[in-house]
Order: sequence, then structure tokens, then C-alpha cells
Amino acid sequence: MTTLITVLALVMAVGAAVRSTWSPCGLSMLSTITPIGEQARGARFATSATWFVVGGVAGGATLGGALALVAVGIGALHLTAGTIGIVAGLAALVAAVSDSRITGRQIPIHRRQVNEVWLDRFRPWVYGAGFGWQIGSGVVTYIMTSAVYLIAVLAVMTGNPWTALGVGVLFGTVRGLAVLLGRGITTPARLASFHRRFAQLEPMSRRVIVVMEVAVATVVAGVLWPPAAAAVVALVALGWAVGRQVRVPEEQCAVPGPATQSSAPAESDSKVDPASVAEATPALG
Repeated sequence: MTTLITVLALVMAVGAAVRSTWSPCGLSMLSTITPIGEQARGARFATSATWFVVGGVAGGATLGGALALVAVGIGALHLTAGTIGIVAGLAALVAAVSDSRITGRQIPIHRRQVNEVWLDRFRPWVYGAGFGWQIGSGVVTYIMTSAVYLIAVLAVMTGNPWTALGVGVLFGTVRGLAVLLGRGITTPARLASFHRRFAQLEPMSRRVIVVMEVAVATVVAGVLWPPAAAAVVALVALGWAVGRQVRVPEEQCAVPGPATQSSAPAESDSKVDPASVAEATPALG
């Protein structure tokens, strides 16, 4: 069971990190640390992005370190495979229910954003590493998915501190590398176009993470007792059918529109006006 939980924790760490890339407005840090943004601040994207990735890895290591301490305690309890599986399976089900919003409720989260003042006050390596650490730690900034809580549960239930540390580092690394998705944003028009497409993918990212959470619950249930897997599938199907009747308001965001595009030609390589970048760049989350 421990090996299975380890594999599931690593897979979910990647899934949770990818899903976490979306901020409430579907833009996240990809709005700010971009070639156009760094040029406007007189910095190099390669430098800021590198430090962001380094910070993300460090943030993940911080998260993993905290999970490792808990994992040591869990390991000392010498829990049975059944107990480990039940805890992991229930955690996955709770996460799936929360992220699917079929009940109209979610696991409580905080909505903290990083401090944008850093962009003007500090050097690129400072805000790059600082933002990266906060985002890579998973729980310091806005939590987009209950899968973040799930990977914490899975990591500590392995009872292995090194595994828990690895799960955290993997999560932070993927979160940090996400900044590279914006490497082609060199004009205001490309910024607007990228974020329109990015926002369109948000609903799919939520469905994918819910499917992953349900899969974790199903796999664990199947290992504990094969008929339980069928029960999980039936429960999820029933919840989905009922949940279709529940309307949960989605948070809306303003995606850069045509007015932003007109500020610069789509393929222009000319110097960037900082004012136009400030207009086109949504809040970092």
C-alpha cells in the first residue's frame, strides 16, 4: 500500500501544480513575469524566470520539509495498510467533491496574493525568487485546488520523510517551471491573446484534476476491497447527477481585450511602453 500511495502522491503533485497555475482570473504569475513585462522594468526575462524556478523549487522543499516531519510521526504509528488506504481514499473523495463543487461548497481556502510592490522595489532575482518560493510552497498564496491538501495527506501517509520531501519538491518544481509558458509573450497583443486562450482552458483543468482525484479514490478502494471501487464509481456518478442541478457561481475575470491589442502590433519587435504593459498586465496571484 505504501508504494501505491507514493506513486499516487507523485502523480497528484504534478496534477495539483498544473491546476494551481490558474489564478481566480485565469492568469496567475504568467501575467507579470514575461519578456514584455521584464523589458518594461529594464530586466531580462531569462534572469527573472530562472530565479522564479529556483524559488519554486525552494518553496516546494519548504512544503516537503514540513510534510516530512509529519510523515516521521505517521511512520512511528505503524499504521496498517487498511488504515492508510482508508485515509487516503477518503481524502481523495473529499477533494473531488470540493473541486467538482457538486454540493455548492468547497474546502476553506485563503485568497492571499503576492505583493506586487516587490516588482518596483526589488531587483529581479529578489522578486523572482520571492514570488517563486511563495507559489512553490503551495499554501502561502491563493489555493486553486483541494488537490494541494490531498497531496499533503498522501505524502504524510507514506510514513516516509524522504518521499514526503520529494512530493513537495516535485510540486514546487512544476509550479516554478510554469513561468516558462510565457516566454513567447513579447508584445501587448500576444499577452492578451495568450491569456484569452489560457482562460479558456481553466474549466478543462478543473475537470481533469477532479478525474484524477476520483481515480485515486477508486484505485485505493479497489486495492482494499475490489467491490469498493465499483461503489466509489457509483457514488461519484450519483453525485455528478445531483450536482448538475446545483448552480455554483464562478469567479469572473477580465481578460485583456481588443483595446489592449491595439496598443501594439501583434508581431511588433519595437520597444515596449511601460504604461501599455501596466494596462495589459492583470494582478499576479
